[in-house]
Amino acid sequence: MRRLPLILAAAALLATGSARAEQAANPNAEEAKALIKEFATTLQGELQTAMKAGGPTNAIDVCKDRAPAIAADLAGRSGWEVGRTSLKVRNQGLNLPDDWETRVLKAFEARKAAGEPLDTMAFGEVVELEGGKRFRFMKAIPTGEVCLACHGSEITPEVTATLDEQYPGDQARGYALGDIRGAFSLSKPL
Repeated sequence: MRRLPLILAAAALLATGSARAEQAANPNAEEAKALIKEFATTLQGELQTAMKAGGPTNAIDVCKDRAPAIAADLAGRSGWEVGRTSLKVRNQGLNLPDDWETRVLKAFEARKAAGEPLDTMAFGEVVELEGGKRFRFMKAIPTGEVCLACHGSEITPEVTATLDEQYPGDQARGYALGDIRGAFSLSKPL
């Protein structure tokens, strides 16, 4: 029970830091937001095409193969590390959150519980690591209606079988509309 006050205090600090970051119009944050918009728009377009062509099972391949490729392309062109993570990951080998990401995701949950809208929920800060300073930025990914076909509570047996085959250890199910599905996570050296 001792950890709960610490978690709440950390969430409050992260939320306060987010408000300051938004007010300051940090150029790194603006660049990160632009990369996230490009990532999300590209991925969403490919997911919609796959869904129209063959339903949710086709979309699973897009998330598995194309999402990392889109992230790698953006990283190669921008110099940022680009990815997605969640407290309940689907791809255990690629999307596990590190300690910083876990703290931010938990703070996002606290901010959502306090009534903050997900569509603009983000956080960025400079962190000191062994290799030097990095700017880290995350933006929440809300669970939309289309997400529920693969991430909801009522997934078809066909989609369940494909997910079980493609993602051993999948935890990314049971979401409801408006939940925090995860976050885009970006980082670059300063």
